Amino acid sequence: MSQRLDIAIDVAHALTYLHLYTDQPIIHRDIKSSNILITENFHAKVADFGFSRAGPTESGATHVVTKIKGTFGYLDPEYMKTYKLTTKSDVFAFGILLVELITGRRPIEQSKDLHERITVRWAYKYFLNGRVCDILDPRLEKTDATCRIIDKMFDLAFQCSAPTKNDRPTMKEAAERLWAIRKDFQVHQQE
Repeated sequence: MSQRLDIAIDVAHALTYLHLYTDQPIIHRDIKSSNILITENFHAKVADFGFSRAGPTESGATHVVTKIKGTFGYLDPEYMKTYKLTTKSDVFAFGILLVELITGRRPIEQSKDLHERITVRWAYKYFLNGRVCDILDPRLEKTDATCRIIDKMFDLAFQCSAPTKNDRPTMKEAAERLWAIRKDFQVHQQE
C-alpha cells in the first residue's frame, strides 16, 4: 500500500503545481490511471496533456466554459451538466483515481451486477458500513496498518469525488492530507 500512497502523493503534487504554480492555472481534464506513468523507481508522472486547458485568466474568474472532454468514469458530473471546467474537475477525477488505487477496480466495471458497476458508489457503501478492508485490492497485503489508513484514504477520495465542486477540497489540500496519511501509516507500520 505504501507504493500506491506514494503514487497518489506524486499525482496530487503534479496537479497542485498545474493548478497553482504555473503562470496561469492548467486543468488537465483527463486524469485517469492510464495517464499516470510510473518510473523505474516507482515515482508517478502525469502524462497526456492532449485535453488540458488553460484555466481562467481574468481576475476573479472561477471557470472556463468548454466542450466536454475526458474519460467516462472520471468526468466531473458538474462539468458534464454545466460545461463549466474548473480545477475541481481534476479533483473529482483524482478522487476516482484514489478509489481505483485502493480497490484495484476500474471506475466502471461493466461485468459486475448493476449495484456494483460504478466502483465509487460500490466502495462508498462499504465505507459507510466500516468495511473498507473488505474491498482492498486483493493483490495488496492486508495489515492492521493498511486497514487503518485506507479508511482515511477513502474519506479523502469520497470528498474529492463529491458531486458538487464546492464540497471538494483543492488539490493542495488533498496533497496535504495525503502527506498526513503517509506519516500516520509509517507510525502504524512501526507498531
